[in-house]
Amino acid sequence: MGPNPDSVYPNENLKQVVFIKNVITRPNIIAGEYSYYDDPDGAERFEEHVTHHYEFLGDRLIIGRFCAIARGIEFVMNGANHRMNSVTTYPFNIMGGGWERFTPALEDLPFKGDTVVGSDVWIGQHVTVMPGVSIGDGAIVAANSVVTRDIPPYCIAGGNPCRVIRPRFDEETVDFLLGLRWWDWDADRIFANMDALCSADIGRIKALLPEEA
Repeated sequence: MGPNPDSVYPNENLKQVVFIKNVITRPNIIAGEYSYYDDPDGAERFEEHVTHHYEFLGDRLIIGRFCAIARGIEFVMNGANHRMNSVTTYPFNIMGGGWERFTPALEDLPFKGDTVVGSDVWIGQHVTVMPGVSIGDGAIVAANSVVTRDIPPYCIAGGNPCRVIRPRFDEETVDFLLGLRWWDWDADRIFANMDALCSADIGRIKALLPEEA
């Protein structure tokens, strides 16, 4: 049941929404099933929103399953970094004209590692995510935020710089949901339990899925 996870458009009548994994071509972008990007100006061009991403640096953008990413996202990757241990940060080397001989060594450039978005993450419109950030499972990032540091699982965060506003649930419930990992279930099991997953009553979810508690 449900949409085909191998389709570009989960709903053929809604072309502004694409499943990300089916429109990416770069080997250093990994997206899980059912994670989507929503953009009326060309959702198929998701990769254009992953900037300064160069294979020789080796950093990856990793997106989990069942993420909802709104229009205007920008993932800024490590290639945007300039040398910071010298007098000037100006990138003479990219201008040519002989200046290329002052190309910095890779070890002279700041490197933050992979950018990781967990599963079941909702990112609002026009959010910028900086290099090396991790956004935890179940987190919500408010529109127009600039994410410069890690966001814990099941937190609501927003602002510039982005900060945690509040947790979505109490600590016990967060632990339960992180152990549940419903996004790793097969499609049939998710559909069979969708009524519970869409419920705000956590006690009801625990009662319906006692083997996962």
